[in-house]
Amino acid sequence: MTRPGRSRRRPGSGMPGGSGPSSADGASAERRQQAPRDPVEHARDICLRLLAVRPRTRVELEQALRRKEIPDDVIAAVLDRYSDLKLVDDAAFAELWVRSRHTHQGMARRALVAELRRKGVDGETAADAASTVDSEAEEERARALVRRKIPSVLRVDETARVRRLVGMLARKGYPEGMAYRVVRDELREAGSETTLLDD
Repeated sequence: MTRPGRSRRRPGSGMPGGSGPSSADGASAERRQQAPRDPVEHARDICLRLLAVRPRTRVELEQALRRKEIPDDVIAAVLDRYSDLKLVDDAAFAELWVRSRHTHQGMARRALVAELRRKGVDGETAADAASTVDSEAEEERARALVRRKIPSVLRVDETARVRRLVGMLARKGYPEGMAYRVVRDELREAGSETTLLDD
């Protein structure tokens, strides 16, 4: 006889020892988690996450999607659609890259083109973007870089001083002739005469 105040456990009630709804719900959730994800949706999510951080070239997005093993046909379809929507635009990316890298890092046109090519921008688009930096602006940026660097090299001998300044400009893509001319002029302007760069 059942004692008052106690109810008999029903099989399948989800209590210990039963195979109730909680077990079935868990199995159902597990099956949903294991279901293959739509590759188009997955590709879109990856692209949007990357683009939320910074603009990307088409090649950068292709490489990211391939690392996630997205099929090539899906990659092409998703990136074509994003290109139509201007979410992926190599020309706009190149213009932004040139403006930012020249202004903040002092990169010269040659270096800017090389950087864009490494990011997958075609040569013509990269050159067009870099051409927005004219020769006068490029030289003025080189002079600003040298003026900022001079105080840190005055303590070394003349040869090392010139080598460091010219090397700094060379690493940023400035032509050799411009680099030597700018370094010579700016050293003299700073009162540090040098005979190493005389014509």
